[in-house]
Amino acid sequence: MSTASGLQLEPEYPNPQRRGLKKGVYLIPSLFTAANIGMGFFAVMASLRGFQLLGQPNPDISWAAAYFDNAARAIGWAVLFDMLDGRIARLTKTTTEIGVQLDSIADVVTFGLAPAVLAYVWGYGASLTEGTPAHQFGWFISFMYLMCGAFRLARFNVQSSRPRILAEGTVKVDKKSFVGLPIPVAGGLIAAIVHFSPIPLINFGAERARIYSVLLILLMGVLSVMMVSTLRFSSFKTVGTRVRSMRVVIFALAVAMLIFLYSQYVLLAIVIAYILHGLLSRVVGVFSRRADTTESKVEPHAIRHDG
Repeated sequence: MSTASGLQLEPEYPNPQRRGLKKGVYLIPSLFTAANIGMGFFAVMASLRGFQLLGQPNPDISWAAAYFDNAARAIGWAVLFDMLDGRIARLTKTTTEIGVQLDSIADVVTFGLAPAVLAYVWGYGASLTEGTPAHQFGWFISFMYLMCGAFRLARFNVQSSRPRILAEGTVKVDKKSFVGLPIPVAGGLIAAIVHFSPIPLINFGAERARIYSVLLILLMGVLSVMMVSTLRFSSFKTVGTRVRSMRVVIFALAVAMLIFLYSQYVLLAIVIAYILHGLLSRVVGVFSRRADTTESKVEPHAIRHDG
């Protein structure tokens, strides 16, 4: 480009964007989501393989238990991947609509289908006589668990989109808590139970296996109801984002080391503690509201007007 004085000036161009690097950053959360789906597929295949071994004339219980334990471990790893993909997407500001939908599909497979199959093949599917009402009810409960989990994820997607359509009068969702039990927690509880005792229930004898199977069916039903309920559970999305101190790092390392050394006990304790925390918070909230209502009714009567 030339000027009036005849000097030649180099054309000004904006700095080229590093599109390749930017696209690579967007792929990172999707890779964790893909790993989530992979773990779910592995859990289903391992569960079916263990169930196949139980159907042989002289089944090797220890070999089948190894497959069930691997399926439970895969679901546990999927919980970690599910936590990381959303957190990384928020930290890198690479959240996309297709990523949100893909994450929900992954959760249906990994925390809906895989735990339902694992609970059936490890528990009541092998211990209850096929064709009996109890066995058919176990089929029904596994199906309802899957359906309630899918409904829970669909409701979550709708609630997540509410802040964008506030003009239509929709209430903004509190991102600090989940409405209903998160499906990774429900699937994680089933996986933690199997990891705690991977030996299939059929190995405990006919009577005890039948009792344990009924309890497992009841647990699956309770988890299904909790997923579609209005109970609020903490999301912990703000943990580690505002306060970055050595105490948080030390606590995270301590929990990781405890899981590495005592995974059978620690994982089950963590999931149960999370569920009890949500239930107890609801109970405390109900009593607090009742106390506030009682005080509001008493205060007007305490006002006295002298004539």
